[in-house]
Amino acid sequence: MSSSTIKREEVIAGKKGGLGTFAGVFTPSILTILGVIMYLRFGWVVGQVGLVATLLIVTLSTAITFLTALSVAQIATDQVVRVGGAYYMISRSLGIELGGAIGVPLYLAQGLSIALYIIGFAESVTQAFPTVNMRVVGIVTTILVTILTLFSTQAAIRAQYFIMAAIALSLLSIAFGQPIETADVPLWRTVEQGSDGFWVVFAVFFPAVTGIMAGVNMSGDLEDPSKSIPTGTFAAVGLGYLIYMILPIILVLRVGTESLITDPLVMRKISYWGDAILLGVWGATLSSAVGSMLGAPRVLQALARDGVLPSRLRWLGKGSGKEDIPRSGTLLTAGVTLLAVGLGDLNVIAPVLTMFFLTTYGVLNVSAAVERLIGSPSFRPTFKIHWIWSFLGAIGCIAVMFLINAVATAIAFVFVLGLYAWLESRTLETAWGDVRQGVWMAITRIGLLRLHGAPDPKNWRPHLLVLSGAPAKRWHLIDLARALTHNRSLITVSTVLTDGQVTAERQALFTQQIREYLQARSVDAMVRVIRADTPFKGAEQLVDFYGLGALMPNTVLLGDTETPELKARYCQMVTHFYNHRRNVIILRHNDLLGFGRRQTIDVWWGGLQDNGALMLILAHLLQTGLDWPGAIVRLRMVVPSPEAAETTKANLEEILEQIRIQATFDAVVAQDHSFFDVLQEASQDADLILLGLAQPDDQFVSYFTDLHNRTDNLPSIIYVLAAEEIAFRDVLVQQ
Repeated sequence: MSSSTIKREEVIAGKKGGLGTFAGVFTPSILTILGVIMYLRFGWVVGQVGLVATLLIVTLSTAITFLTALSVAQIATDQVVRVGGAYYMISRSLGIELGGAIGVPLYLAQGLSIALYIIGFAESVTQAFPTVNMRVVGIVTTILVTILTLFSTQAAIRAQYFIMAAIALSLLSIAFGQPIETADVPLWRTVEQGSDGFWVVFAVFFPAVTGIMAGVNMSGDLEDPSKSIPTGTFAAVGLGYLIYMILPIILVLRVGTESLITDPLVMRKISYWGDAILLGVWGATLSSAVGSMLGAPRVLQALARDGVLPSRLRWLGKGSGKEDIPRSGTLLTAGVTLLAVGLGDLNVIAPVLTMFFLTTYGVLNVSAAVERLIGSPSFRPTFKIHWIWSFLGAIGCIAVMFLINAVATAIAFVFVLGLYAWLESRTLETAWGDVRQGVWMAITRIGLLRLHGAPDPKNWRPHLLVLSGAPAKRWHLIDLARALTHNRSLITVSTVLTDGQVTAERQALFTQQIREYLQARSVDAMVRVIRADTPFKGAEQLVDFYGLGALMPNTVLLGDTETPELKARYCQMVTHFYNHRRNVIILRHNDLLGFGRRQTIDVWWGGLQDNGALMLILAHLLQTGLDWPGAIVRLRMVVPSPEAAETTKANLEEILEQIRIQATFDAVVAQDHSFFDVLQEASQDADLILLGLAQPDDQFVSYFTDLHNRTDNLPSIIYVLAAEEIAFRDVLVQQ
């Protein structure tokens, strides 16, 4: 895992004298809701599935949007919502990695929605003027919309007031229109009757209710986002729902099924003044395109400023003028739009948008649910809802995605997870906290309260307290700890500062430096830095006091000492560890050979009790980890005669079959040689040797000194002392 520390520019806050609720949220939201789908595809929806099914589609779609609006309102009234809208909310709640993983598809969805609206505009123009080339209209419109949004946000917003008037006029014209043919639309039309299917039609319609993102994405241009976003969003959702529930009733009373399906501009024929529909279509599609063209580059701007995008794209975070207009991002978005306009098919783009928006909505709901469920003191929204509503919104989004297209849903999830993994690998640093800390705290609390004090052989793992000092000086200890834990048990890297003048600030700085050093080398570990008179005293204090409840290190990993005058104090410390029921692993590292080829591990064995069982467990953990792949464990015993060797081999075969560890075994005949002579001869080719330590007693100093001398000139050695109140034999042999 690579590490990158990115210095970020502060994103722009809500502006004094910026846009208000009506101009900044309600207007872009309602104009996006009452857009291209309403004018050019709503008749098709009614004709495909019938009146009741259409009302159900509208209600279900709006319910998901409404639940999401509740979640958005809760988050928006708790935090200052800056540039980036939904991305900003998610990244500040669930973390920059998930925020970025959602922000990128959100930007793509906004960019594709511009194409959706412009294609709708071009389609309506060619319906009215058949000689006009639809693709040329789309390209010219994209360029004009880009020019408008490039130079003034205020001008784009003011233009939307005229468009709103045109839409209102078109709706009135529809209301006072007349039937054109006999109504024959069924209440519910099935696939057998020629329908494209409920969920296929739902996917085409759903982008019609995603307009709430148009207002949310303008968060950086609002004077008071926390007030304007909820008020403007609820008003737009409510009005949009009312209109979408009335229109199908009007349509089925005035038009037949065939005309609804085949004529995109059928509303023009049933209106009092048909050309008002053209004004409404053009106004709605262009205003929606402008709204999305304003919003999408601002999402991109926030992604760049937060360092989510690669460093070579940081230029996309720049803004121009007093309005902080993201001109670079706007030009890039225009390019994406032009590519999508080339598709030229609303029914192709709309389902893709649905998937992107449902993914964003789902994560927004998860953010609100988790924030509310954790209930951190810092989470104090003025608009509050029960977490169950946000949770239902998230479940609704996921369920609908699978019902629409399970394969596309899986692809969307893989895409988001891939982005998340990429961002996680970059170890981005942020200047803000997020709810993940609260989630882990809640989970940790639950786990701690349910942990029992007595160790359980079935679930035993070595939780290591590594007395490494500065990790760079004794990296071999960290290396061994990582190999033993497989990233599934706890490692605490500890350092004792003996300078009495060390301040608390320097202690905290040293802790942070060690943590960053470990993270850069992909070591997941906790760090503990303490002050003490001597390293020995500090190590004893760590064993005495470090831990929380039943969760504490059960094994101490430390280096050997080569200084004769420190042997007595060193042995006293090891005895202290043993008396406090901590297993002890002492690594005598061969600086010349290191861990060799990491292929051969010799375990000098005396049986399955205490040290013997623990040594086999440690050898097995090394053998099955990534750092010692395919290592051979040689289980060795010294016997006095060839006859004893045969008996021992038979017993070892039975034991190895029971404990199911991949190992070879060897009964070495002493032939009047001492154990240490045999050891020196037999293990010269090993990469690591495991030896058991005797229980500390009054003679432990002389014993350890003698052991140290007799095992000189060997490859790296681990001295193992089992002290924990657990039958390690039961870890190997399940009863």
